Amino acid sequence: MFEGTSVKLRALRAEDAEHHLRWRNDPEVVHWATGGDPCFGPVTAEALARGFETMLRLDPRESAVLTVEDRADGSVIGMVDYRDLDPFAGQATVGVTIGDRDHWGRGHGSEALLLLVGHLFRAFGLHRVELDTWSGNERAVRAFTRAGFREEGRRRGAVPVAGRRYDTVLFGMLREEWPGSTD
Repeated sequence: MFEGTSVKLRALRAEDAEHHLRWRNDPEVVHWATGGDPCFGPVTAEALARGFETMLRLDPRESAVLTVEDRADGSVIGMVDYRDLDPFAGQATVGVTIGDRDHWGRGHGSEALLLLVGHLFRAFGLHRVELDTWSGNERAVRAFTRAGFREEGRRRGAVPVAGRRYDTVLFGMLREEWPGSTD
C-alpha cells in the first residue's frame, strides 16, 4: 500500500490477529504503549477476534488500522491507525505501535507515522494530524519529534504508572510542517 525505506504499510488482514494478540499480552509492549498494565489481565483470542472483526470493517473515510511490515524480511512488526478523521475541520488523530521488540529503536515507528501522515494529507487534504503519549515514554517522544511532530501541550498528571503520575503529552503536525509538503 505505502512503502518507505525500511517499512511498508498495508491493509489489515485477518491473519494479523495473531500478532496483535501477542503484542497485547506482552507486558513490556503494553507498558510503553499505554503507560500501565493490561486493565483486565491477558487478552484472550476470543476477545481479540471480536475486536478484530470491528477493525476489519472500519470505514477508511473515518478511521483505519494498517499493518506495519519490515521491508527487509516482510515480517509484521506493528500497526498504525487513524481515527476521528474530520475532513471539514481538516484533522485526524493518529497512533503507532511497534509491537515487535526486536524492531524498537530503529526508526521504524517514525517512518511508519510519516507514511501514514503523508497519506492522510494527500488523500483527505487535511490541515493537521495529532497524537499523544505519556511523558515517561521517552522513546515515543523522540520518535514523534524526529518525525516532525511538535509538542502542543500536556494534560498534567493524567497517566498513573506504578504509583507515580505522568503527563499525557500532546503532539501535532500541520500540513506545511510535514517533511513531504510542497506547500
